[in-house]
Amino acid sequence: MFFVNGAKELATDFPSRPPMETIHTVAWMKQVAAEARQNGQILGLVPTMGALHEGHLSLVRVAQQRCSPIVVSIFVNPKQFGPTEDFQKYPRTLDADRALLEKLGADYLFAPRADEMYPAGFRTAVVVEELGERLEGRSRPGHFRGVTTVVLKLLEVVQPRLAFFGRKDAQQVRIIPEIVVLPIVREVDGLALSSRNAYLNAGERAAATVLYRSLEAARREIAAGERDAAHLLQEVHRVIDSEPNLALDYAEIVDADTFEPVLSLRNTCYALIAARIGATRLIDNALIEPAGQSFEVTL
Repeated sequence: MFFVNGAKELATDFPSRPPMETIHTVAWMKQVAAEARQNGQILGLVPTMGALHEGHLSLVRVAQQRCSPIVVSIFVNPKQFGPTEDFQKYPRTLDADRALLEKLGADYLFAPRADEMYPAGFRTAVVVEELGERLEGRSRPGHFRGVTTVVLKLLEVVQPRLAFFGRKDAQQVRIIPEIVVLPIVREVDGLALSSRNAYLNAGERAAATVLYRSLEAARREIAAGERDAAHLLQEVHRVIDSEPNLALDYAEIVDADTFEPVLSLRNTCYALIAARIGATRLIDNALIEPAGQSFEVTL
C-alpha cells in the first residue's frame, strides 16, 4: 500500500542510482530527506522491522515504480511488543537485510537505535481508541499504541510523499489512514510471508498452512453463495480444528471499516485469524468485497 501526502504522483525516468547509504541517526535522515524534497524528488518510505522476506521486497519494488529516492527503515520497535512477547528473540538480520536491499537498488537504509527513536524523556504516544482496542488490540494490549507512535515518528522523520505497507496486518492498515493496500505475498502452499515464520520448525511450518486452508474453505463457501457469517466461521473452525498443533486466538468476520463483527456479508469485510503454532503467533486474513451480485475474496 502507499500513503499519499498530497496529490498522487508517479516518478519516471529515474537517473542511475548510487550505492545505498545506511543511516543510523534521526538528524542525518532528516537532512537527507529534506534535500530530496528540496530537489523536487518523490521520496518513498518502506517501514519494516527487518528480517526481510519477499513480502517486504515486493513493497520496495512497487515503491521503486513510483518514487525516487527510496528509504527502507529497519527498526524493531520495543513499544509494540508486550512484556510476554518475542521482542528479545525477534530476528535481527541487519547485514543480510542490507545485502538484499543493495541488490534491489534501494537508495537509503534507515536503521536507527532505540535511543534515537525514543530519546531520554520521551513521553508522547499516539492512541487510536475503540478500533485499536479490538482483535489484535485486545489480544496484544498496547500493541497499536506502539505501532501508531513509531509510524508517526517515521513519517515525521522522513516526510515521504508515499509510504508503503502490506495488507497482512489488516487492522494496522485500517488504523493508519490514507493508504492503499497491496496484496499479501504468500508461499507456494499459501502461508503468508512473515519474519516470524523463521521460528517454525518443520512440523510447525507444515501445520501453519491451516490458516490459509481455513480461509480458502470460507472462500469456497462464499463462491457457492453462502452469506451467513456464522456458517462461514463454522467452516473456518472446522478446518482449524483439524490441526492439533494450533491454538486459536480469534477467528472473526468483521466490517472492513469498523472492525465490528458482522452477521452476514453485505459490505466489504475481512475474515481474520490469529493463532499460535507452538510458541509462534501468526495472523492471516482474507478481504471480502462486493462484486455485482456476488463477492470477490482476495487471500
